[in-house]
Amino acid sequence: MKQIAQFFLVGLVLLAIVVVYDGFFILEEGKQVVITQFGAPVGEPVTEAGLHFKMPFVQQTEVFEKKILIWDGEPNQIPTNDKTYVFIDVTARWRISNALKFLQAVNNEARAQSLLSDIIDGTIRDMVNKNDLIEIIRSSDWSIETMSPTTERATIGVKPKNGRDGISNQVREIASKVTPQYGIELIDVIIKRVNYIDSVRLKVYDRMISERKRIAAEKRSTGEGQKAEILGTVERRLKEIISTANREAVTIKGKADAEATRIYGAAYSQDPDFYGFQKTLESYPTIVGNNTSLVLSSDSDLYRFLKSVEGN
Repeated sequence: MKQIAQFFLVGLVLLAIVVVYDGFFILEEGKQVVITQFGAPVGEPVTEAGLHFKMPFVQQTEVFEKKILIWDGEPNQIPTNDKTYVFIDVTARWRISNALKFLQAVNNEARAQSLLSDIIDGTIRDMVNKNDLIEIIRSSDWSIETMSPTTERATIGVKPKNGRDGISNQVREIASKVTPQYGIELIDVIIKRVNYIDSVRLKVYDRMISERKRIAAEKRSTGEGQKAEILGTVERRLKEIISTANREAVTIKGKADAEATRIYGAAYSQDPDFYGFQKTLESYPTIVGNNTSLVLSSDSDLYRFLKSVEGN
């Protein structure tokens, strides 16, 4: 009898351990749990981290993430409104906002990713079909001055409607109206990359090269015009400087000659005979040379001075 009681006590202890092990569970931070009983949800989702209790054996826990999750779509080839085919690569951030709805409608994250692919890809396709290429590739904060003047939409007084960011926001708004019924909150949708298909890419490259060549030629032409203007200005300024310098030089030279004449006049006026004698002497080397014959009148100054020299 005593041995049976011991076995019964050990059984109770083991049962208590199993009940405690299966009846209590620890919810980690960043997780949420839906308790199910025979596969059917029971009560509201448990979202607070810590130690929680459930009925052992009968109830099970379905654990889901509370943190933000990433959805990455496959690049799709989509035609724009102006009939240009592009590859659109899109990503999105989402989270499970209602674990109970999520369990009932989706059940797991893999199916949620597939569901988001259907919703977002379809919405992206509709939005791309309704917008021109320039709206898909430009940033929403581009002003009209930053757009190339060769684009069809870049006309004065006309500003494009959406832009890549605007289209992304519209996709999120449309898709967000559908996702709450699945217990999913769509946080944002981002167009990661827009690329042309191969047949269009070469044409785009050629157009880009032509555009850059046109811009380069325009810059060179502007530079040559500025160069000619600068050289003309320099030449005109140089002529002005030289003309001013010549005028000042003539003025200074005239003043100097006048001053020299005044000084010479003042000096020579003191003894006119000496001045005449000096000038006559200065003319002798010019007039009289080797094998020179002179015919002089008797009253010339030169003859008079020569005669006075011979007489002395």
